[in-house]
Amino acid sequence: MSNQDFWHSIHSIIDGGFTANGLSKLESYAEQFITQRLVYKRFSPAEQYGCSMGGFTNVIASLLAGAETAADRDAAPDVGGFKREIQRGAKQAKFIEQWARTVGCWTECVEDALSRLLGDQIAEGGEAKVYDHGATLVKAIGLDYFIQPILALDRISLHNTYFPETKLKVLGFGRSTGGDFKIVVEQPFIEGEHMTDEEIALFAENIGFELINPKNWTFATPEIYLSDLHDENVIRSKEGNIFVVDCDIRINTPGLRCGGVRSLTTEVEINNGDN
Repeated sequence: MSNQDFWHSIHSIIDGGFTANGLSKLESYAEQFITQRLVYKRFSPAEQYGCSMGGFTNVIASLLAGAETAADRDAAPDVGGFKREIQRGAKQAKFIEQWARTVGCWTECVEDALSRLLGDQIAEGGEAKVYDHGATLVKAIGLDYFIQPILALDRISLHNTYFPETKLKVLGFGRSTGGDFKIVVEQPFIEGEHMTDEEIALFAENIGFELINPKNWTFATPEIYLSDLHDENVIRSKEGNIFVVDCDIRINTPGLRCGGVRSLTTEVEINNGDN
């Protein structure tokens, strides 16, 4: 199956309204993705495994978001910049919502539902509301930093790759009372102490990242952009282990102006004769 045939198949599943046959085929693609018979060239093999660590829901949503292809964008060639990003994000969110409603992992009024289930939120960051779930935390993550769901899902996959001890598992999707798209994730709860900026910088450098801008805690390699690595997002346990519980992590493209060399391709390669 060629790259073009694969995305044509995904679009047929979407356009068909996620029938039982379509869902079965989508699950088959997800299984091939997880076993890396389907190679998603957006990611390195380790990053594709990180996407799989986010669960079936993360894999399928990432593929559905990837279906918003260059051909779709060419339908509105006069629209550029931020407006185009919003249009792309809305289309990706629509695909995911249609699927999530069909399979039962969609929640209306996410914050209200989580508050009823888990009690009041215990923390709130720039893009997420956090709820206590015992040994884990449940987070409702918005698209404030990313606009497009595919970029927010990339962030989950990359976090799982580089910081697997605090992996994010995607539970489902929904919207806030204001209508904003939300990704609901679960993450291990880590107890510990905050670290200084100097200690965080040393930790990041020890795992291969170069400090780019200390004012916004930004680090990078040619492959990965890593930011928002401040003292509330990095915790040292009583045993002395360091955990990144939250960060802004992205595929480092030239557009981020941090020495990036990668592109945001959605090309796939399937290594067997399955559909």
